Amino acid sequence: MVAEARKAFWVMVGFLVLIWLVQIANWASGYALSREHGLQAWNPASLPEIATAPFLHWDWGHIQANSGPVFIFGFLAAYRGVARFFWVTGLIILVSGLGAWFTSEAGSVGAGASGVLFGYFGYILVRGLFDRHLIDIVIGVVMALCFSYQFPGLLPQEDGIGWQAHLFGFIGGLLGGWLFRDRKSPRPPAPAAPPGSATALLKEIDDLR
Repeated sequence: MVAEARKAFWVMVGFLVLIWLVQIANWASGYALSREHGLQAWNPASLPEIATAPFLHWDWGHIQANSGPVFIFGFLAAYRGVARFFWVTGLIILVSGLGAWFTSEAGSVGAGASGVLFGYFGYILVRGLFDRHLIDIVIGVVMALCFSYQFPGLLPQEDGIGWQAHLFGFIGGLLGGWLFRDRKSPRPPAPAAPPGSATALLKEIDDLR
């Protein structure tokens, strides 16, 4: 677990470095990258932008608001298995993007990592329940209490806030908790004691009672 936690830390550091480098290029272009590679609702040609929109932001305040929670939630989502974390991330991006594409106002363009943020949040809340790991249940409860102010972000907001991506990202995280839960195989039956052994003799005596 320590090795996976170390990997998770550097994965999230790398993610933040990437989105901030993209932000610098985006800012230098007058945010043309967000306009061109953000997700445009109800435009079939824009569906590939499901993969690029989470890496783009509209201004410095936007990326600053997302960076801290994304790092915290991402690390907690990844610390027990980076490989599974990547699958969960892919599912969250897909569900968040498709949901926002279908439910946002036609022609509107969405960008930002907040859908992924809410996806990690949802995943953390339910992972412990599905995996039956006490530590993850505790983490989920603590995160729910500490970040309860995030829940209104799942509801319709004022213009300019892509709450649809938040909501469907959260749903994607819940779904990821179930789809990628630990599936422990049942223990094999204990081997029978060899004939003549003390264990076998005791069993025969017990059977005669």
